[in-house]
Amino acid sequence: MLLIGAHMSIAGGIPLALTRGQELGCRTIQIFTKNANQWKARDITPEEVAEFTRQKEKTKIWPVVAHDSYLINLGAPDEEKLQKSRESFLIEMQRTELLELPYLITHPGAHLESGEQEGLKKIAESIDWLHRRTKGFKMKILLETTSGQGTNLGYRFEHFSAIMDMVEDASRLGFCFDTCHVFTAGYDLRTRDAYEKTMEEFDRVIGLASLNVFHLNDAKNDVGNRIDRHQHIGKGKLGLDAFRFLLNDPRFVNLPKILETPKGKDMTEDKMNLAVLESLAEG
Repeated sequence: MLLIGAHMSIAGGIPLALTRGQELGCRTIQIFTKNANQWKARDITPEEVAEFTRQKEKTKIWPVVAHDSYLINLGAPDEEKLQKSRESFLIEMQRTELLELPYLITHPGAHLESGEQEGLKKIAESIDWLHRRTKGFKMKILLETTSGQGTNLGYRFEHFSAIMDMVEDASRLGFCFDTCHVFTAGYDLRTRDAYEKTMEEFDRVIGLASLNVFHLNDAKNDVGNRIDRHQHIGKGKLGLDAFRFLLNDPRFVNLPKILETPKGKDMTEDKMNLAVLESLAEG
């Protein structure tokens, strides 16, 4: 069965994300465990955890993966902002573990003109700081590929191998491959040869065994543009073939593939994009 879904809102309570996903026919979903644009978060109650567990069993949607707040920067050069980001991310890890979710996805961080090497070093130090405070946790941090807009790190596969080399326990790390981000970072996916070349490079530099989740997004901007703007599947510069290659790649059949495409309140766009993905997987 095709393991596809979309990012779902938690408005009204985290368990409602599963209900919304079921209405769309999702088999996997991504959620924020708190407001992504605020530092603070209300506690998740035992009743909410119990209801979330019931809804998981009822809807059969799995895995459910979490994404962290956009405010967090684990590579921040400013010590006060770095500490605030670490403490906030620690709370997100605790919430992910409480809900028994396998993964918490994050953009690695931005160096803010301190330099890429210094930024990567800060990110690795942040991960070690977090791992030391979450011993015994089952959940994994997944570092997401980025477009490299501004000073964001993670737009070259080598950034991730550098982080893995620096952290104390790389076995607790995994990766999320965002099609829009990878493409606008300069890795082509539009032809069979380009797709295979990009996947071979990911495998050589990072290792496909460390790949856990895909974000399926078309791109408003062209290859190597370094601008992060998502588009509906087949409506952007990536086109349909890239998604056809990925959806029919036997290496990734068991990995969740999640939409983060533009959407309105009634989720019509998600329905459209999911239908397109279903059709691509059939031929």
